[in-house]
Amino acid sequence: MSQATNSEAGYGQGAEGYGKRFAAYFADGTIENYMTGAVLPSLLHQDPRYFQLGTGGFWHRTGYAMSRIVVTRTDSGHPQFNYSELVGSAMSAAISTYSYHPHEDRNLGNTASVWGSQIGYDTLTLVIKEFWPDIRRKLQKQK
Repeated sequence: MSQATNSEAGYGQGAEGYGKRFAAYFADGTIENYMTGAVLPSLLHQDPRYFQLGTGGFWHRTGYAMSRIVVTRTDSGHPQFNYSELVGSAMSAAISTYSYHPHEDRNLGNTASVWGSQIGYDTLTLVIKEFWPDIRRKLQKQK
């Protein structure tokens, strides 16, 4: 989508621009996963794992999965604001934007866009994690 809309135009178009975007988004995701899954959870004593609810209706489970972006468990199992996810994603967006994104895109607006994309992707991932065991079970029964 970024290639089609020419977001971060400093990357250019064509195969070279696509390659630069692909590498940047891969690096963005790697930094974000490291910050939200290892560095900050260790420092803040938060558990970065997703715990499936597994029961209830579709909307209830979807809401639960989406809420895990802002609520997580501490190491002792108590609920807590998910600083690791939200602050870690913001930190990684700032690191990546101001390190290797094109010079003309090194601004707060682009940092917020990268951060929002990361949060959106992580939210979608949690919803998939909630329902994947059910989907897999149904697919295995059809064979």
